[in-house]
Amino acid sequence: MKPFASRYLLLAAFSILLGACQSKPVEQTVSVAAPDAYQQLEQNIASSELATAEDQLAALQSKNADDPRLEQYQRQLAEAYLSRSQIVLQKGDVNAAATALSRARALMPKAPALTSGVNGAIANARKAELEKAEAELRAAEAKRTAKIIDPTVDSTTIALKITDSKQLRRQLNDIAADITAFNCDVTVQVPRTDDYPWLATLLTKRVTKINPDFELQIQREIEKTEPAQIVLKPAKL
Repeated sequence: MKPFASRYLLLAAFSILLGACQSKPVEQTVSVAAPDAYQQLEQNIASSELATAEDQLAALQSKNADDPRLEQYQRQLAEAYLSRSQIVLQKGDVNAAATALSRARALMPKAPALTSGVNGAIANARKAELEKAEAELRAAEAKRTAKIIDPTVDSTTIALKITDSKQLRRQLNDIAADITAFNCDVTVQVPRTDDYPWLATLLTKRVTKINPDFELQIQREIEKTEPAQIVLKPAKL
């Protein structure tokens, strides 16, 4: 009986132990470590999330100013901005190129030579833009037709036919059109002081009718030995 009892007790103990193991299953927790701040910074630089990367770099520099890795990442970020500047400049976006270049310069102020090439290209692009705008303005200028003046000379003097009201009205209409089209400086020369106010009024009404926003400035000159006339000086381009 003793061997049987021993076997029974051993079996019972094993059953209790097995039951305890089944009632308390082992909990296995799988944890995935999040990338550290340096990995995130590198990923954002690689994916061209440069503004985010710049913020991350600034945060790391404030916490770990002596970390030697920061200088390397700062240079990588500057080079990424420089590359962006070159790319957008090739696409014709000069303003975006200048903005990216300024960020590259801020990140590596001790290496100005690295940005000089792009800086020169941006300057040339801006110059080309300006030259294009000036050419377009000259083309638009050439398309305008003068009524009474020669826009290629410094000034044109028009003798007024004040004794013929019909011809005078026609002259003043043409003069007003040229004044507004070529942004002319105006001088009214009359032999008598009393001749000026009504001529100035007639001319002002016509200019205002053509362009209510035009700021007409009239100079008066009294030339007693000369007939009434108007001098127009077109604005320079």
